Amino acid sequence: MKNTVATFAAMKTRGEKISMLTAYDYTTARLVSDAGVNAILVGDSLGQVMLGYSSTIAVTVEDMIHHGVAVVRGAGDALVVVDMPFMSYQVSVEEALRNAGRIFKETGCAAVKLEGGAEIAPVIRRLTAAGIPVMGHIGMMPQHVHQYGGFKMQGKSVQGANRIVEDALAVECAGAFAVVLECIPAGVAARITERLSIPTIGIGAGAACDGQVLVNQDMLGMFADFRPKFVRRFAEAGDLMRSAFRAYDAAVKSGDFPGTDETPGA
Repeated sequence: MKNTVATFAAMKTRGEKISMLTAYDYTTARLVSDAGVNAILVGDSLGQVMLGYSSTIAVTVEDMIHHGVAVVRGAGDALVVVDMPFMSYQVSVEEALRNAGRIFKETGCAAVKLEGGAEIAPVIRRLTAAGIPVMGHIGMMPQHVHQYGGFKMQGKSVQGANRIVEDALAVECAGAFAVVLECIPAGVAARITERLSIPTIGIGAGAACDGQVLVNQDMLGMFADFRPKFVRRFAEAGDLMRSAFRAYDAAVKSGDFPGTDETPGA
């Protein structure tokens, strides 16, 4: 059965956990969907894991559309959410609507995601009024990494924690159907999850969230440039791939590949 924003709401009501992973291409999206994962995030994290940037800042709307289209084609029953990249929604509400409309229409995704709390509530309100479902994202926001001075946990002080709770409530009130809580204390995430009627999706925010999301390259052991503490490696696919690539290289250079069975007409 196709996952929708209504599915998320029903799972929160029933107390069922929501699974979400990133994907940036057709093949990976098919594998994620076949595994039964509820949702796929086409994250602007593609800037780092697919394009080799040091942060998400340089990612464009065109990048998100390019990858989003491919993922939607392979997503099957998974709900697809596409990130709005840096400066695609901060200039004005109307520009945010135009960019969100492009992403939503051209990719065929089910929702867009944008970072920020109370300050972007007017944007969320406008997008949802236009019929574009929105997933929020608060706590540690990667598009603000230079402002933080690095990828750092947020909400550790009482004041910081209260601000994040207020942001969560503002995002919900503005009409978001779910909100990502990234890299905040587990107790703060638990407070937010208890108070909100919409699902919380955690990443480095503890087990009390209604669901979890990870970057697939992180959980597969494919991206070694940066390994957050909150990532569990469910496989060492990077080692497997390197081994296969070495075996291929050796087989080609030795003349072992292609063999007779792999040569058409032989």
